[in-house]
Amino acid sequence: MVKQERALRTRAAVVTAASAEFARAGYDGTSLSRISRLAGMSVGALTFHFRTKQELADAVQAEGRSLTLAALDALPLEDRPALCRVVDLTLELARLMEEEPPVRAAVRLGRERPGPVSWSHAWLPIVHRLLDEAYAAGQLRESARSADVVTLVEHLTDSAEVYLRGRVADESEFGNAVARLQLIWKLVLTGVSADPVGPQHPQQPTATEAPSPDLRCTAPGPTA
Repeated sequence: MVKQERALRTRAAVVTAASAEFARAGYDGTSLSRISRLAGMSVGALTFHFRTKQELADAVQAEGRSLTLAALDALPLEDRPALCRVVDLTLELARLMEEEPPVRAAVRLGRERPGPVSWSHAWLPIVHRLLDEAYAAGQLRESARSADVVTLVEHLTDSAEVYLRGRVADESEFGNAVARLQLIWKLVLTGVSADPVGPQHPQQPTATEAPSPDLRCTAPGPTA
């Protein structure tokens, strides 16, 4: 039993070190020797638990998905309009990327070594369902198809990970990924064009068309 517990702790330490390194340097830029130094063990001890870098990357991605699913399961979403729940969900994803290296690493690894089960598979089905619900409830403009809004959500989450990877220290109000994403969602939900009708956009809705009064997604989301 003691040996088993020690092995589990060692395995967890390796995954923690690998998560930080994969998030920082990516798959190609990470080596087992670097991870072993970060974990405070020999390469031989590391490969006893993970024989290859690919096997270790798989474990990091699995840990990132597991953390994501657990956080989303705990997120109280039931008493808000569906579109607001999508906003809340993306803010939680941004918080996870900011605070949890396995999640940040899972996002990057999923982009650099695509496979059948990526990080986004943990939350995209929820987003699809909520946006279909929002469209049916009239919470989206007629021209805003739910599939197109899914693309927007994917882009925003990918951008949050890229921002975190290249971020420098910033003490301003919008210095963290969650606050930046809150600002972007505010712009998306209210719009930025004073006059969207023009010769190049003849089919866009008029400026007087507004979201449903239910869609005041102003309650603060998860904070970093």
